[in-house]
Amino acid sequence: MKKVLFITYYWLPSGKASLHWPLKIIKHLPNFGWQPIILTVDKDRFSHKDDSFVDDVSPNLKIIRAKSYEPFNIYKKFTGKKSTDQLVASETISKSNKSFAHRFSIWLRINMFIPDARIGWYFPAIKSGKTLFQKEKIDAIVSIGPPHTTHLIGRKLSSKFNVPFVPVFIDPWVDIAYYQDFKRSRITLAIDNKLEKSVMRNSKAIVFVTETMRKDYQQKYDFIRDKSHVLYWGYSEEEFKESEILDEKNEEKVIVHAGNIFSFQNPINFWQYLKTEIDNGQKFKLKFIGTVDPVIKESIQINGLENYTVYIGFLTYRKMLGEICNADYLLVCATEPRHVPGKLFEYLRSSKPIIAFGDNNEEVKNILKEANAGMMLSYKENCDSLFSKYDSFKTDKEYVEGFERQVIAEKMRELLDKLV
Repeated sequence: MKKVLFITYYWLPSGKASLHWPLKIIKHLPNFGWQPIILTVDKDRFSHKDDSFVDDVSPNLKIIRAKSYEPFNIYKKFTGKKSTDQLVASETISKSNKSFAHRFSIWLRINMFIPDARIGWYFPAIKSGKTLFQKEKIDAIVSIGPPHTTHLIGRKLSSKFNVPFVPVFIDPWVDIAYYQDFKRSRITLAIDNKLEKSVMRNSKAIVFVTETMRKDYQQKYDFIRDKSHVLYWGYSEEEFKESEILDEKNEEKVIVHAGNIFSFQNPINFWQYLKTEIDNGQKFKLKFIGTVDPVIKESIQINGLENYTVYIGFLTYRKMLGEICNADYLLVCATEPRHVPGKLFEYLRSSKPIIAFGDNNEEVKNILKEANAGMMLSYKENCDSLFSKYDSFKTDKEYVEGFERQVIAEKMRELLDKLV
C-alpha cells in the first residue's frame, strides 16, 4: 500500500471545524490503496476539544506530533488574560476592542508572523518530518492550510526527499478574508507573496475547496492551470446518522448560525427585518453556535433582538448537527467571494432552508440554486417578505449526495495515483 504524509496543524482532540475534511479523507483513503501518516502539532492550545471523533481514527494510524512555539501565550499575557483563558477566534482580530495592547498585538500578528501565527511550528515539524522519511518510504505529501505554515513544511520536505507535494487550500493565503480590514506592510506582503508563489511552483498538484478560489489563483499564477483541482469541503453521511438529533418542539421558528461569525459578516438589514416580523406577531429565536464577534452582538442588541437570541458557544460536532437538523432556517454569511463555507454542505444535507448573505459570491449562490435549498441576498438588500419566499424550496437530495466525503476521498485517490 502506498503511503501519504498529511501535514495538518489541527488534529484530534481539536474541535476545529477545519479538521473535518482531512479527518474523513484520511479515514477513507486506505479503502482506495493509500495509507496516511499524520504530522501534526504536539498540543493545540487554541481550539476547543471534541472527543467525539476518536473512533474515526484507526489504531494503526501513525501520528507524529511536533512541538510548536505559540505566540498566543504571549498575547494572553500582553492583553491581561489568564494562561487558562480560552481564546475566541473572532475576538483576537476584532476591531471593536480599541485597547492599545489588542491593536498592537494584531499589528504584530499580521506583520511579524509570516505566513501566520503558527510559524513557530515550522522547524520542529521539519525535524520530525526528516526523522520520519529516514524510517519510512513516503510516496506523497499533502498539506492542509490554513495555517499556511503547513505548506512551507510540505514544500521543504518535498524538496529534500524528492516526493510529490500537494497543498490543499481551505482558505486563500496572502489575502485571506480576515486581513481585509487591516493594513499589512509592503515588506510583509512581499515576503508572503514570495512564499506563496514558491509553494505554487514546487507543488505537483494543488487542491482548492472552491472553484472560485481556483480561478482566482489561476489568474494570479498562470503556471498552475494544468495542476489545479477542486475538491469541495462536503459532508459526512455517517455523522448525520450518529448526530445527537434533538427532540424539541419549539413554539418559535428557530434560525441557527453555526460556526464563527466576524464583524465583516454582519447582515444588519436582516436583524431589522427579523425584529419587524417579531413586532408583527411572528415568533422567532436566533441561535448562534460558535464564536460571535462583539460587533454582531452589539448590532443584535441595537435592533432589539437580545431577548430572542441564544449564544450557545462551542458544541461538539454531532451536537451541532443536531441543532441544525432541529432548526427551521439556517443562516450563513458568505462574505468572501472565493469562499464556500464548510457548514454550507452540512446545511444542504440537513434539507433545511438556507438564508445566505454575501456580496458577489456567485459560487454559493449557484450551489443554493442547483440544490433548490435557499437563496443568497446582498448585505444591503431589502429582506421584505423573505420568509414567505421560502415555501418553494425543497432540497434536491441527489444533487447534494455528490458532496459526500467518501466521494471526495475517491477523487483524492485518483489525484494521488496520477502523481505516483
